[in-house]
Amino acid sequence: MHDRHGTDGDEGTDGTADATVPRVELTPAAAGLLRQLRAAHGPLMFHQSGGCCDGSAPMCYPAGEFRTGGSDVLLAELEVEGVAEPVPFWISRSQYAVWSHTRLIVDVVAGRGSGFSLEAPEGVRFLTRSRVVDA
Repeated sequence: MHDRHGTDGDEGTDGTADATVPRVELTPAAAGLLRQLRAAHGPLMFHQSGGCCDGSAPMCYPAGEFRTGGSDVLLAELEVEGVAEPVPFWISRSQYAVWSHTRLIVDVVAGRGSGFSLEAPEGVRFLTRSRVVDA
């Protein structure tokens, strides 16, 4: 479970993060939940916004169900053992600006979020933890 992008740096001009952007990591629990969700829903995607409440949690959707555009950055394409295709991890451009010097760690915690993320019926929710990296 790693991303296809490298270490820290800047966003590319095409809305994708280049090979030097902050990494996104998955905990073993998050990877396990993604395998379960992939089996039930098909290809997946994440979107991390900078909204309030659960809007600041990473939301997991069926691939293509959340429309991304110029206000979003493709931060990583996560490879998860047991999942056939990478899981794109998008982040809002405004949140990317705030978290550009952090490593994002996607974890799973008990409790239901109030969003539309696929894991909600499972009684758990994804949570982003961050760790500052050298600028």
